[in-house]
Amino acid sequence: MTNISAGITAVHGYLPEHVVTNHDLEKMVDTNDEWIRSRTGISERRVLQGEGKGASTMGEQAVKGLLEKSGLQPDQVDLLICATVTGDYVFPDTANIVRHKVGITSGWGFDVNAACSGFLYALNIGRQFVQTGACKNVIILGVDKMSAIVDYTDRTTCILFGDGAGAVLLQPVEDGTGIIDSELLSDGSGSEFLFQKAGGSKYPATAETVANREHFAQQDGRTVFKAAVSGMVGAVQTVMERNAITQDSLAWLVPHQANLRIISTVASMADISMDKVMVTIEKYGNTTAATLPLCLWQYEDQLRKNDQIILTAFGGGYTWGATYLKWS
Repeated sequence: MTNISAGITAVHGYLPEHVVTNHDLEKMVDTNDEWIRSRTGISERRVLQGEGKGASTMGEQAVKGLLEKSGLQPDQVDLLICATVTGDYVFPDTANIVRHKVGITSGWGFDVNAACSGFLYALNIGRQFVQTGACKNVIILGVDKMSAIVDYTDRTTCILFGDGAGAVLLQPVEDGTGIIDSELLSDGSGSEFLFQKAGGSKYPATAETVANREHFAQQDGRTVFKAAVSGMVGAVQTVMERNAITQDSLAWLVPHQANLRIISTVASMADISMDKVMVTIEKYGNTTAATLPLCLWQYEDQLRKNDQIILTAFGGGYTWGATYLKWS
């Protein structure tokens, strides 16, 4: 009996060309570069511009690059899972719009909405299809156009977010690499602290919800900070202990890029040196479901086969977790 795992065999990302710096934001809200950098670690972020361009615009580019890099033909893709909270539409799924745009005519696809943990959740869903033999080629796409739901009059949130997309290819591996273990959790009591109030079935769009600016992302920063640190540290430590991973044997920690203070606090509490922590937040901000694959893409030339890697994320709702893999 073979021991099949789901391994990440290719990774690619896409970032819009337009850069919004902290100095640009100074012209929009009462803030400044030093204040933003000292509290978040962010200097700039990317924003997708152009009428009629949505999450699928970026997702298409990330997936096209992934296919070219891997040599995989579109008709060989069995499943595409898209993690996003800013899909082109409420329905149809952005996954299927991306599939159509890149010429994938076989197989199927669907979206996962778990906020900033979306990619982590989608990765583990895709893992099951590969391990069971149901699919051989699974693409996991994390993409968000956060500029579409950011209130650029709110200085507490508009400084944090950017747009971007990242995708990985999951394929069966039998060499001991691949996704090995995960700790995934959620707690709906956190829905009042990090959310988008209007636009769903509870508060559908009306003139009043638009006037009250209720279609934008909202958060209680201090509460979310504490929950994010506690959640990610707990999940990381659980996975490390369960798999006998030490600080020395771990090659990389890949944390969700929400805030540099959160990232450094999680690393410190987990006793992981910052030189083993992937950080992209300075240039890209928080791209929500895209942060983890964009980290892997940016650090790809530093990754070696069998590197022990832990990915961790925390998102609205609350959703959080950690995944341990050996680089394939």
